[in-house]
Amino acid sequence: MLRNLYALGFVVVLCLAVGLKEPRFFQPMSIESVLLWMPLITVVAMGQLLVIATGGIDISVGSLLGFCGIAVGLVLKSDPHLPVVFAFAYGAGFGIALGFINAALIAWARVSPLIVTIGTLAAFRGLAFMVSKGDQIDSSMVPDSLTSLANHGIKIAGVNLSWLLVIALVISLVTALVLRYTAFGRNVYAFGSNPTAARLRGIPGKAITFWVYVISGALAGLAGTMYAARFGFVNPLSAGQNFELTVIAAVAIGGAKLTGGTGSVLGVLLGCLLLSCINVALSVLGIDANWQMLAYGVVILVAIVIDGIVQRRRAA
Repeated sequence: MLRNLYALGFVVVLCLAVGLKEPRFFQPMSIESVLLWMPLITVVAMGQLLVIATGGIDISVGSLLGFCGIAVGLVLKSDPHLPVVFAFAYGAGFGIALGFINAALIAWARVSPLIVTIGTLAAFRGLAFMVSKGDQIDSSMVPDSLTSLANHGIKIAGVNLSWLLVIALVISLVTALVLRYTAFGRNVYAFGSNPTAARLRGIPGKAITFWVYVISGALAGLAGTMYAARFGFVNPLSAGQNFELTVIAAVAIGGAKLTGGTGSVLGVLLGCLLLSCINVALSVLGIDANWQMLAYGVVILVAIVIDGIVQRRRAA
């Protein structure tokens, strides 16, 4: 709870500082921009939360998102009238297939998650180039029924909450319920806290590890379809590039330790909101976008330092 308060404090301080410098930050257009950045980060971060809670890490999610976005774009190109629900199903399906590769190598072959996902980070990006032949999915290939999910939604106080955001919040709610009320969710935290003790208690560590990487792949694949809806195009080089760093930052800010056993959906949502605010704030203030990754890195370091201080105070 204390970590969530710190994350909320970061958001409030940042918004007030930027708003005082540039009042446009509080206008509906800027708020909508923040809320449009959140869905992609949030959906992938939910999968990353499960992985990190077990003590693992998935560096491949950015490339996986890019490949699934390309794959769904090619499916839509061949069948422009494909229902939106099938487009999302295809994205999740491709994500499951690629996530299965990570899961098998990590859970069954017992290769380090860092080594595996660094390798698949490059492999999935190369696969995206092979499938697309280096060509991007243009806006003419993405039907209006899909892009309308980013442009339409629920109006509250003059601010449009896109359907993409609604989808992301539903996925977050489901993740929270799974972690809190199911045996699988409890086993994820137990295995991440102490793998040896978890095995002695009969918790199937291999199965837990396998499924969190499959779920992470499925959600990244789902985000690939959302990427096409959000931007209206998918480039095999830029789609999802460095996205893994953004997602890991959101999860770290949310209080999840990279050693496993901790992390909450609410904290991750606040981390996603903070990073989205930073992204839009840089634009509103006219700061070069190249500073974005530096800002993310600083936020991660600050979050880790604060978490360390909290842990020492609790121990004392």
